[in-house]
Amino acid sequence: MATRSFFHLHLVSDSTGETLITVARAVAAQYPGVSALEHVYPMVRTERQLEQVLAEIETAPGIVLHTLVEEQLAARLEQSCREAGCPSMPVLAPITHLFHAYLGVEILVRPGAQHTLNADYFRRIDALNYTMVHDDGQQSTDLDEADVVLIGVSRTSKTPTSIYLANRGIKTANVPMVPGIPLPPEVETLRRPLIVGLIASPERIVQIRENRVLSLSQRHDQTAYTDRVAVSEELAESRRLFARKGWPVIDVTRRSIEETAAAISGLLRDHRRAKIVET
Repeated sequence: MATRSFFHLHLVSDSTGETLITVARAVAAQYPGVSALEHVYPMVRTERQLEQVLAEIETAPGIVLHTLVEEQLAARLEQSCREAGCPSMPVLAPITHLFHAYLGVEILVRPGAQHTLNADYFRRIDALNYTMVHDDGQQSTDLDEADVVLIGVSRTSKTPTSIYLANRGIKTANVPMVPGIPLPPEVETLRRPLIVGLIASPERIVQIRENRVLSLSQRHDQTAYTDRVAVSEELAESRRLFARKGWPVIDVTRRSIEETAAAISGLLRDHRRAKIVET
Protein backbone atom coordinates (compact mmCIF):
# COMPACT_ATOMS: atom_id res chain seq x y z
CA MET A 1 0.00 0.00 0.00
CA ALA A 2 1.39 3.40 -1.01
CA THR A 3 2.22 5.79 1.80
CA ARG A 4 0.03 8.86 1.89
CA SER A 5 1.76 12.17 2.62
CA PHE A 6 0.30 15.18 4.39
CA PHE A 7 0.90 18.91 4.46
CA HIS A 8 -0.47 21.85 6.40
CA LEU A 9 -2.75 24.20 4.47
CA HIS A 10 -3.63 27.51 6.13
CA LEU A 11 -6.68 29.34 4.77
CA VAL A 12 -7.00 32.91 6.05
CA SER A 13 -10.12 34.93 5.25
CA ASP A 14 -11.69 38.19 6.35
CA SER A 15 -15.09 36.64 5.58
CA THR A 16 -16.55 33.14 5.95
CA GLY A 17 -13.71 31.36 4.16
CA GLU A 18 -16.03 29.56 1.75
CA THR A 19 -14.21 30.88 -1.33
CA LEU A 20 -10.83 29.75 -0.05
CA ILE A 21 -12.05 26.33 1.00
CA THR A 22 -13.64 25.71 -2.40
CA VAL A 23 -10.56 26.83 -4.37
CA ALA A 24 -8.10 24.98 -2.12
CA ARG A 25 -10.02 21.72 -2.22
CA ALA A 26 -10.42 21.91 -5.98
CA VAL A 27 -6.64 22.13 -6.36
CA ALA A 28 -5.83 19.61 -3.62
CA ALA A 29 -8.09 17.06 -5.30
CA GLN A 30 -5.63 16.96 -8.23
CA TYR A 31 -3.03 15.35 -5.95
CA PRO A 32 -4.55 11.97 -4.99
CA GLY A 33 -1.51 10.80 -3.01
CA VAL A 34 -1.39 13.87 -0.78
CA SER A 35 -3.81 15.08 1.89
CA ALA A 36 -4.11 18.63 3.19
CA LEU A 37 -4.46 19.24 6.89
CA GLU A 38 -6.70 22.31 6.71
CA HIS A 39 -6.43 25.18 9.17
CA VAL A 40 -9.28 27.59 8.44
CA TYR A 41 -9.28 31.10 9.94
CA PRO A 42 -12.50 33.00 9.07
CA MET A 43 -13.37 36.61 9.91
CA VAL A 44 -9.76 37.78 10.36
CA ARG A 45 -10.14 41.57 10.38
CA THR A 46 -7.88 42.92 13.13
CA GLU A 47 -4.17 42.87 13.96
CA ARG A 48 -4.87 40.85 17.09
CA GLN A 49 -6.76 38.19 15.16
CA LEU A 50 -3.97 38.04 12.59
CA GLU A 51 -1.32 37.58 15.29
CA GLN A 52 -3.13 34.48 16.50
CA VAL A 53 -3.15 33.13 12.94
CA LEU A 54 0.57 33.83 12.51
CA ALA A 55 1.34 31.95 15.72
CA GLU A 56 -0.44 28.86 14.38
CA ILE A 57 1.31 29.10 11.01
CA GLU A 58 4.66 29.25 12.81
CA THR A 59 3.71 26.14 14.81
CA ALA A 60 2.63 24.17 11.71
CA PRO A 61 4.37 25.60 8.62
CA GLY A 62 2.80 24.95 5.24
CA ILE A 63 1.06 26.60 2.30
CA VAL A 64 -0.85 29.79 3.14
CA LEU A 65 -3.73 31.06 1.01
CA HIS A 66 -5.68 34.18 1.90
CA THR A 67 -8.42 36.53 0.77
CA LEU A 68 -7.56 39.51 2.98
CA VAL A 69 -8.57 42.68 1.16
CA GLU A 70 -7.26 45.07 3.82
CA GLU A 71 -3.79 45.95 2.52
CA GLN A 72 -1.99 46.28 5.86
CA LEU A 73 -3.21 42.92 7.11
CA ALA A 74 -2.38 41.23 3.81
CA ALA A 75 1.12 42.75 3.76
CA ARG A 76 1.75 41.69 7.36
CA LEU A 77 0.65 38.12 6.63
CA GLU A 78 2.76 37.82 3.48
CA GLN A 79 5.85 39.30 5.17
CA SER A 80 5.55 36.83 8.03
CA CYS A 81 5.16 33.96 5.58
CA ARG A 82 8.33 34.99 3.75
CA GLU A 83 10.24 35.12 7.04
CA ALA A 84 8.92 31.67 8.02
CA GLY A 85 9.68 30.20 4.60
CA CYS A 86 6.00 29.42 3.94
CA PRO A 87 4.69 29.92 0.39
CA SER A 88 1.69 32.22 0.36
CA MET A 89 -0.75 33.60 -2.19
CA PRO A 90 -3.57 36.17 -2.18
CA VAL A 91 -6.10 34.08 -4.09
CA LEU A 92 -8.29 36.96 -5.26
CA ALA A 93 -5.43 39.24 -6.35
CA PRO A 94 -5.08 37.99 -9.98
CA ILE A 95 -8.84 38.25 -10.51
CA THR A 96 -8.99 41.67 -8.86
CA HIS A 97 -6.19 42.95 -11.10
CA LEU A 98 -7.95 41.58 -14.18
CA PHE A 99 -11.20 43.34 -13.23
CA HIS A 100 -9.34 46.57 -12.56
CA ALA A 101 -7.49 46.46 -15.90
CA TYR A 102 -10.73 45.87 -17.79
CA LEU A 103 -13.09 48.14 -15.85
CA GLY A 104 -10.63 50.95 -15.18
CA VAL A 105 -12.18 51.85 -11.84
CA GLU A 106 -10.73 51.69 -8.35
CA ILE A 107 -11.67 48.86 -6.02
CA LEU A 108 -13.75 49.61 -2.93
CA VAL A 109 -12.28 47.49 -0.13
CA ARG A 110 -15.13 45.74 1.69
CA PRO A 111 -14.37 42.52 3.59
CA GLY A 112 -17.16 40.00 3.07
CA ALA A 113 -18.85 42.13 0.41
CA GLN A 114 -20.20 39.02 -1.33
CA HIS A 115 -22.28 38.21 1.76
CA THR A 116 -24.26 41.44 1.98
CA LEU A 117 -28.00 41.17 2.64
CA ASN A 118 -29.12 41.98 -0.88
CA ALA A 119 -31.97 40.70 -3.02
CA ASP A 120 -29.98 37.66 -4.09
CA TYR A 121 -29.40 36.69 -0.46
CA PHE A 122 -33.10 36.79 0.36
CA ARG A 123 -33.88 34.90 -2.84
CA ARG A 124 -31.65 32.06 -1.63
CA ILE A 125 -33.28 32.06 1.79
CA ASP A 126 -36.72 31.91 0.17
CA ALA A 127 -35.59 29.05 -2.06
CA LEU A 128 -34.20 27.13 0.91
CA ASN A 129 -37.41 27.56 2.92
CA TYR A 130 -39.48 26.35 -0.04
CA THR A 131 -37.21 23.37 -0.61
CA MET A 132 -37.29 22.22 3.01
CA VAL A 133 -41.11 22.31 3.05
CA HIS A 134 -41.26 20.35 -0.22
CA ASP A 135 -38.69 17.69 0.63
CA ASP A 136 -39.57 14.05 -0.05
CA GLY A 137 -43.09 14.86 -1.27
CA GLN A 138 -44.20 16.44 2.01
CA GLN A 139 -46.29 19.03 0.18
CA SER A 140 -47.55 18.99 -3.39
CA THR A 141 -50.26 21.67 -3.49
CA ASP A 142 -47.96 24.42 -4.81
CA LEU A 143 -45.40 22.48 -6.84
CA ASP A 144 -45.97 24.86 -9.75
CA GLU A 145 -44.10 27.53 -7.79
CA ALA A 146 -40.92 25.44 -7.96
CA ASP A 147 -38.13 26.09 -10.42
CA VAL A 148 -37.15 22.42 -10.43
CA VAL A 149 -38.95 19.23 -9.38
CA LEU A 150 -36.79 16.13 -8.88
CA ILE A 151 -38.37 12.69 -9.14
CA GLY A 152 -36.78 9.34 -8.44
CA VAL A 153 -36.80 6.19 -6.35
CA SER A 154 -35.46 6.18 -2.81
CA ARG A 155 -31.72 6.95 -2.41
CA THR A 156 -31.12 8.76 -5.69
CA SER A 157 -29.75 11.85 -3.88
CA LYS A 158 -32.92 13.90 -4.30
CA THR A 159 -32.76 15.70 -0.95
CA PRO A 160 -29.07 16.75 -0.92
CA THR A 161 -29.30 17.84 -4.54
CA SER A 162 -32.42 19.88 -3.76
CA ILE A 163 -30.72 21.63 -0.85
CA TYR A 164 -27.62 22.34 -2.92
CA LEU A 165 -29.74 23.94 -5.65
CA ALA A 166 -31.73 25.92 -3.08
CA ASN A 167 -28.51 27.40 -1.73
CA ARG A 168 -28.05 28.83 -5.19
CA GLY A 169 -31.49 30.39 -5.22
CA ILE A 170 -33.27 27.63 -7.17
CA LYS A 171 -36.58 26.59 -5.61
CA THR A 172 -36.48 22.80 -5.71
CA ALA A 173 -39.08 20.23 -4.72
CA ASN A 174 -38.46 16.50 -4.75
CA VAL A 175 -41.01 13.72 -5.05
CA PRO A 176 -40.20 10.07 -4.29
CA MET A 177 -41.33 7.16 -6.42
CA VAL A 178 -42.65 4.49 -4.06
CA PRO A 179 -43.72 1.06 -5.37
CA GLY A 180 -47.50 0.74 -5.41
CA ILE A 181 -48.10 4.43 -4.70
CA PRO A 182 -48.90 6.80 -7.60
CA LEU A 183 -47.24 10.17 -7.91
CA PRO A 184 -49.26 13.15 -6.66
CA PRO A 185 -51.79 14.14 -9.36
CA GLU A 186 -50.39 17.70 -9.27
CA VAL A 187 -47.24 16.44 -10.98
CA GLU A 188 -49.24 15.56 -14.09
CA THR A 189 -50.35 19.17 -14.60
CA LEU A 190 -47.09 21.02 -13.94
CA ARG A 191 -46.15 23.49 -16.67
CA ARG A 192 -43.74 26.00 -15.15
CA PRO A 193 -41.07 23.89 -13.38
CA LEU A 194 -38.37 21.81 -14.96
CA ILE A 195 -39.01 18.17 -14.02
CA VAL A 196 -35.90 15.97 -13.85
CA GLY A 197 -35.75 12.23 -13.27
CA LEU A 198 -32.88 10.89 -11.18
CA ILE A 199 -31.65 7.31 -11.51
CA ALA A 200 -28.67 5.24 -10.38
CA SER A 201 -27.38 1.71 -10.87
CA PRO A 202 -29.16 -1.03 -8.90
CA GLU A 203 -25.88 -1.90 -7.17
CA ARG A 204 -25.43 1.66 -5.97
CA ILE A 205 -29.02 1.95 -4.73
CA VAL A 206 -28.79 -1.37 -2.86
CA GLN A 207 -25.51 -0.37 -1.24
CA ILE A 208 -26.90 2.96 0.00
CA ARG A 209 -30.14 1.38 1.20
CA GLU A 210 -28.31 -1.35 3.10
CA ASN A 211 -26.20 1.29 4.84
CA ARG A 212 -29.36 3.24 5.59
CA VAL A 213 -31.05 0.21 7.16
CA LEU A 214 -27.99 -0.54 9.28
CA SER A 215 -27.95 3.04 10.59
CA LEU A 216 -31.53 2.83 11.86
CA SER A 217 -31.96 1.79 15.47
CA GLN A 218 -35.34 0.12 14.96
CA ARG A 219 -35.92 -3.02 12.90
CA HIS A 220 -37.21 -2.57 9.36
CA ASP A 221 -38.46 -5.00 6.77
CA GLN A 222 -35.70 -4.70 4.20
CA THR A 223 -36.62 -7.62 1.93
CA ALA A 224 -37.91 -5.60 -1.04
CA TYR A 225 -36.17 -2.35 -0.07
CA THR A 226 -32.69 -3.84 -0.50
CA ASP A 227 -33.43 -6.73 -2.87
CA ARG A 228 -31.53 -6.23 -6.11
CA VAL A 229 -34.30 -7.63 -8.32
CA ALA A 230 -36.93 -5.44 -6.68
CA VAL A 231 -34.67 -2.39 -6.91
CA SER A 232 -33.99 -3.09 -10.59
CA GLU A 233 -37.73 -3.17 -11.24
CA GLU A 234 -38.20 0.12 -9.37
CA LEU A 235 -35.56 1.75 -11.54
CA ALA A 236 -37.00 0.23 -14.72
CA GLU A 237 -40.42 1.60 -13.83
CA SER A 238 -38.94 5.05 -13.17
CA ARG A 239 -37.18 4.96 -16.56
CA ARG A 240 -40.42 4.04 -18.29
CA LEU A 241 -42.23 6.92 -16.60
CA PHE A 242 -39.52 9.44 -17.47
CA ALA A 243 -39.47 8.29 -21.10
CA ARG A 244 -43.27 8.43 -21.34
CA LYS A 245 -43.34 11.97 -19.96
CA GLY A 246 -40.33 13.18 -21.91
CA TRP A 247 -38.55 14.30 -18.74
CA PRO A 248 -34.75 14.64 -18.85
CA VAL A 249 -32.92 11.96 -16.87
CA ILE A 250 -29.65 12.18 -14.92
CA ASP A 251 -27.76 9.10 -13.75
CA VAL A 252 -26.24 9.99 -10.37
CA THR A 253 -24.30 6.74 -9.92
CA ARG A 254 -20.88 8.31 -10.40
CA ARG A 255 -21.80 11.95 -9.99
CA SER A 256 -21.17 14.11 -6.95
CA ILE A 257 -24.01 16.29 -5.68
CA GLU A 258 -22.22 19.30 -7.18
CA GLU A 259 -21.98 17.66 -10.61
CA THR A 260 -25.63 16.65 -10.56
CA ALA A 261 -26.66 20.17 -9.55
CA ALA A 262 -24.52 21.67 -12.31
CA ALA A 263 -26.20 19.43 -14.90
CA ILE A 264 -29.64 20.42 -13.59
CA SER A 265 -28.71 24.11 -13.69
CA GLY A 266 -27.79 23.72 -17.36
CA LEU A 267 -31.09 22.02 -18.09
CA LEU A 268 -32.92 24.78 -16.21
CA ARG A 269 -31.30 27.48 -18.37
CA ASP A 270 -32.46 25.66 -21.52
CA HIS A 271 -35.92 25.14 -20.02
CA ARG A 272 -36.30 28.83 -19.24
CA ARG A 273 -35.15 29.84 -22.72
CA ALA A 274 -37.73 27.49 -24.23
CA LYS A 275 -40.46 29.02 -22.08
CA ILE A 276 -39.50 32.49 -23.26
CA VAL A 277 -39.69 31.37 -26.88
CA GLU A 278 -43.13 29.84 -26.25
CA THR A 279 -44.47 33.14 -24.95
